[in-house]
Amino acid sequence: MQNNSKQFSGNWALILGGSSGFGFATVEKLARHGMNIAVLYRETAAAERELKAKFAEIAAVNQVAIDPHNINALDAAARTAFIEQFATGKKQKVKLLLHSIARGNLKPLLKEGNKEALTQEDIQLTTYAMATSMLDWAKDLLAADLFHTDGRIIGLTSEGSSKYWEGYAAVSIAKASLESLTTYMAVELAKYGLKTNLILAGITATPSLKRIPDSGRLIEHAIARNPSGRITKPDDVANVIYLLCTDEAAWINGTVIHVDGGEHCR
Repeated sequence: MQNNSKQFSGNWALILGGSSGFGFATVEKLARHGMNIAVLYRETAAAERELKAKFAEIAAVNQVAIDPHNINALDAAARTAFIEQFATGKKQKVKLLLHSIARGNLKPLLKEGNKEALTQEDIQLTTYAMATSMLDWAKDLLAADLFHTDGRIIGLTSEGSSKYWEGYAAVSIAKASLESLTTYMAVELAKYGLKTNLILAGITATPSLKRIPDSGRLIEHAIARNPSGRITKPDDVANVIYLLCTDEAAWINGTVIHVDGGEHCR
């Protein structure tokens, strides 16, 4: 049952990569403010059962709709099928498209011992997954007339886009591409009422970070340099995503926002 007394009642968020980390924290945050949410993710059958139970609980407590989809958000046919299904019988519009896909190759540029070298295909797949797929989703939602007249598109970048992290080359290339793409989307999609921004989160102990070689050292270094003496939490990022969805944030467009407690200052 829809709770019509909350801030975002009647609006929808579409979260690409919402089963953990920043995406899941955003589901929890926006649901508390009345946002209905379509969540796309890739999980095993066993993991999905537990995930769906969590979504059902969040939806019931907050009286919102949470629509889970275990599909490949990078597949064009799957994207088309989802949008056709989502558009059927719905008058609601997408207030937020959150691109939170963390799928890429973590390899060195050159072969090192038993570590295979990064290939051109690795770079292309990672760049599409973590950068340019955001444009395809935005274009198709626009074509289907599903965006809110004051909509938000938000992506996630990292400090690794401009600094060396071991094994991070393909993801770094993708994040740098995403930052450039965001500038162009901010300009060219503004006439449709869309604001496109990126969040550059501080080091956060998400499942994707833990796959980066020597991630423990990254966490230790982040704690040491952060003025607040701790690393970033997914909730910190979800709070800012919420703020960017508010009416008061309508004039923020084409920006990379640091959400790290001042970690980037050192």
